[in-house]
Amino acid sequence: MDATMFRAWVAEATRLVVDNADHLTHLDAAIGDADHGINLSRGLRAAAATLDETAPATPGAVLATVGRALISKTGGASGPLYGTAFRAAAKTLGEDPDVSAVQLGAALAAALAGIRQLGAAEPGDKTMVDALEPAVHAYQAAVDGGSELAAATRAAADAAVQGLADTVPLQARKGRASYLGPRTIGHEDPGAASTVLILQALATVTGV
Repeated sequence: MDATMFRAWVAEATRLVVDNADHLTHLDAAIGDADHGINLSRGLRAAAATLDETAPATPGAVLATVGRALISKTGGASGPLYGTAFRAAAKTLGEDPDVSAVQLGAALAAALAGIRQLGAAEPGDKTMVDALEPAVHAYQAAVDGGSELAAATRAAADAAVQGLADTVPLQARKGRASYLGPRTIGHEDPGAASTVLILQALATVTGV
């Protein structure tokens, strides 16, 4: 995977999030501030525009650029969380012009670790971690089992979808949603939903 493919991933993720912004905001209205779709769309659009302007030459530079844009342009909790995730992934990739499936797995794991550290979230807290952690494990298992990149990223996306579904019966224990207590039961977590979209975008561009 080179910088061009990583830029394609960000472009596809931006498209999916923008197209589903109303749905994400609807989910957030039930248990949050009703702004997740709006905020993340704005942040990813800014990131995509910056990539077009600067054309980073390596995958790591692409992700670092995205991380900075998300932190500075995305409101709410999602900006710092996603920004930290992308920057942690970028640091793992370093300055290599092409990265392997194994390196991508390490980057995804670093993104998860960054989110968990910043948000102090554990699996079962009804956050984006509930979609990202099973995705990272599924990706790693696929790569360890000899799967090609396309199959591994599809496994990650599918695991994230299941992780999102698994947030429905949970009671939120982190963020603004936690203040609503039992009222959060029966709803998908919006952060987990946007995580699914970003991982589906990765599966799309690596599966071509």
